[in-house]
Amino acid sequence: MFQSFSTTGIGSLPHTDPAEACRIVLDSVDIPFWPQLPHRSFLELMVPQYSEGFPFVKIEGEHVHIVQAEEQAVSAFYEAIANENGFPISEEHAAGLYAFIDILKKENRKVSIIKGHITGPLTFTLSLTDSQKRPVYFDDELRELALELLKGKATWQINMLKPYAEKVLIFIDEPILSAIGTSAYLGVNTDEASRMLQEIVKHIKKSGGIAGIHCCGKADWPIILSSGIEVFNFDAYFYWDTLGIYPEEIKAFINNNGYIAWGIVPTSDAIRGVTLEGLCEQLERGLSSLEKLGIPRKKLRQQSLLTPSCGTGSLDLKDALKVFSLLKGLRNRYVEG
Repeated sequence: MFQSFSTTGIGSLPHTDPAEACRIVLDSVDIPFWPQLPHRSFLELMVPQYSEGFPFVKIEGEHVHIVQAEEQAVSAFYEAIANENGFPISEEHAAGLYAFIDILKKENRKVSIIKGHITGPLTFTLSLTDSQKRPVYFDDELRELALELLKGKATWQINMLKPYAEKVLIFIDEPILSAIGTSAYLGVNTDEASRMLQEIVKHIKKSGGIAGIHCCGKADWPIILSSGIEVFNFDAYFYWDTLGIYPEEIKAFINNNGYIAWGIVPTSDAIRGVTLEGLCEQLERGLSSLEKLGIPRKKLRQQSLLTPSCGTGSLDLKDALKVFSLLKGLRNRYVEG
């Protein structure tokens, strides 16, 4: 499905010019992705970017919260779910997506795989709150409707991107997964978290996409690996050794033709001190740790992708460019080696 050690990005870039951000993407990675531009607009942050069309959401300045929706708007929302046409993302909320498609269209360009992304249902419903600061997750009806919204965002993206690629990969971005089980989220049921992930993964596949997940912290990997995803992306720079804790789950995932996307290039201040040689050593540690579990080296190489550890939107431009330069260098080292 993927070429060994193919590269892609997580989503965000620090740019404010959509066309410039798209050029960085198209020049830097094997699997191009549309860039999220949080510095361009508050609307491009994880929750507001995908809240558009949800009748229970109101955005005031830089504040997103739940409100009582009008009956007509709710009826229209239910009708849209039933029609299965998906929920659009406007240019105001995703300038990078429209610039990306515009470039591909003008250049009459079609690639093997394009990557899109949605905010995961846990991160979305635990970040979006009502007037009492109570997360949507804890309202059964709103939690389910938010899940339907995100499914629709995935469907719409797949339909928008598939004219320009043979396959469309959709990453479910779930940073909050790393906090499940901590004191901040004691009320989150693990079984429900697992169900929500499985639901959206199934929907992406049903819509003709390839389902992947990105988690930038240390999380309960079995929940993720059992969700039906085809690509598992994690922060391999800081957490390369955490996969070995779950040997049977990792082996089952690999044996079921799952791909590990090693988020090996850091997107924190650590990027200023890393070298290509150091990243090669770090990746080797990760690969060797799985090889010790009994996974053949050749199979690991065939089913490995490379990414930054997270989005580069929080970095300055110079550091972001270094991330993609190192990613390209790492890929060349491994492909040529």
